[in-house]
Amino acid sequence: MSKPELFDAHTHLQFSAYDKDREEVVRRTIDAGVWVVNVGTQMDTSLSAVKLAEEHEGFYAAVGLHPIHTHESFHDEKELGGGKGFKSRSESVTEEYKKLAEHKKVVAIGECGLDYFHLPENEDEAKQRQKEEFIKQIQLAAEVNKPLMIHCRDAFGDLIAILEENKKYLRSEKTGIAHFFTGTKEEAEKLLAMGFYFSFGGVVTITRDYDEVVSSLPIDRILLETDAPYVSPVAYRGKRNEPVYVKEAAKRIAEIRNLLEEEVSRLTVENAVRIFGL
Repeated sequence: MSKPELFDAHTHLQFSAYDKDREEVVRRTIDAGVWVVNVGTQMDTSLSAVKLAEEHEGFYAAVGLHPIHTHESFHDEKELGGGKGFKSRSESVTEEYKKLAEHKKVVAIGECGLDYFHLPENEDEAKQRQKEEFIKQIQLAAEVNKPLMIHCRDAFGDLIAILEENKKYLRSEKTGIAHFFTGTKEEAEKLLAMGFYFSFGGVVTITRDYDEVVSSLPIDRILLETDAPYVSPVAYRGKRNEPVYVKEAAKRIAEIRNLLEEEVSRLTVENAVRIFGL
């Protein structure tokens, strides 16, 4: 496939939510002409993202450590499997991540960043751990010359401060992607000035809370995503999300920007190809 019809810049087909029918979902994705970046959240899911990328054309990977996995946290069965009572273990960014990051089909480092929504009782210690592991990944992205894949929830002030403090490690024009961006217009402007792109998915079909940001950003900095298996668009609410549903995000962004859906699809593909260096 020389060029995709759509590009899902952030998805998780390696997660346990797809264990029973992964190949069927992969086939639907490929048949629909959708390219994807399967995003790692810790070492196991980073390794499996790379494995999927090796097996399929148009599939790429991001490898990294999600902030909630820098300390013991709640357990998400859709991500890791396991039953009730199973807790997510804490990890640290090691040399193994660097080796994986150098893989030719790894196109970003992450998802990494800060998440103050899911914190244990020792909040201050957990926040410090998140910051330390985030900085390691900023440095890793610089070392392998690949963009960051940012996750941020309830922490944009600290996230932007860390990025500014570590500006010497950021690539000037293709710094990274602020995935599932939920910040303010002002926060978007600060990230934009650092060279970030922004990805939007099914949530824009559910609420109008992000219309102002989507309207204000340059169209050449917007990407589409699903964050599958999470946050299915309105047309598929109650169902597990998957990459082919990225079309719904394209449709809604076209409405917000007063553009044709085909134009949004084309432009966001071009943006993804540019930021991921494909």
